[in-house]
Amino acid sequence: MKKLVLLLFCVMLLSCDQLQEIVESAGQIATNTAPTESEVNNGIKEALTVGITNAVFQTSKEDGFLNNSLIKIPFPPEAAKVEKAVRNIGLGNKVDQFVETLNHGAEKAAAKATPIFTNAIKQMTIEDVYNVWRGDKDAATQYLKQATQSNLQNAFRPVIQNALDQVEITKYWNPVINTYNQIPLVQKMNPDLDDYVLQETLDGLFIVLAQEEEKIRENPMARVSDLLRKVFGYQGQSSFN
Repeated sequence: MKKLVLLLFCVMLLSCDQLQEIVESAGQIATNTAPTESEVNNGIKEALTVGITNAVFQTSKEDGFLNNSLIKIPFPPEAAKVEKAVRNIGLGNKVDQFVETLNHGAEKAAAKATPIFTNAIKQMTIEDVYNVWRGDKDAATQYLKQATQSNLQNAFRPVIQNALDQVEITKYWNPVINTYNQIPLVQKMNPDLDDYVLQETLDGLFIVLAQEEEKIRENPMARVSDLLRKVFGYQGQSSFN
């Protein structure tokens, strides 16, 4: 009891600045303590899980693609002449509906990503883990892209096809583009909307995932557990400074 009273008395004598210095020093010691191999392994996998959870939530929610200027899928740029022609004959609302459907298809597809990402995380080797830990700010995103792209394409394609089938303008898409491609000397365009939306969906998902990864690497507030704070706050890991 006497020791506790003495300790409290000593604390009362310290200024706020002094207390802050003690707290910061304690935190500095913690981040200077090298994490074990097990901690790095679990920490990187936890970070990936947090990142994919946030990224999938953001992209799969209603208007997650449509209202995000970084990943919104536009009318195919190479078909700008087609878009202009359709708008000029008073069917601009059809174009807008078409673009909305492209993005809503992407949102529905993104919802299928979580189990594919999770399986890739489970298969990471310790070498993969350390490469991510010591790598660039998007090293985890690049790992997942390489490990999951083929499976994501297979999972996304039928969802996107179904979404595009719901838009009447797609019935006219292939004939129009195929006719356009027959004109001499024009630059050929890919009539396959499915491929276009599929690639745009994948690109958008990985853009958001890279943003989430960067938050964890650079923003201490995004490290939602003691393990993440230790692994990504370790000052001896120059990649994160």
